[in-house]
Amino acid sequence: MNHKFKIGDEVTWNSHAGHVSGTIIKVHTADFDYKGYTHHASMEEPQYEIKSSKTDHIAAHKEKALKKKP
Repeated sequence: MNHKFKIGDEVTWNSHAGHVSGTIIKVHTADFDYKGYTHHASMEEPQYEIKSSKTDHIAAHKEKALKKKP
């Protein structure tokens, strides 16, 4: 399966604080627990762990929420 993003890609996404950018550090292709919540992922719909470029915050998002940083 070809995924849009890979580890090391720089991406942006919208959050309640506005646009955020970071680097993908992990790609999940199966359900996983994160911050007390089960995130649903599959080979067809992976989720990505992204480390913020401004803080140490780690976020998890589906592919459709992310855009590759120019």
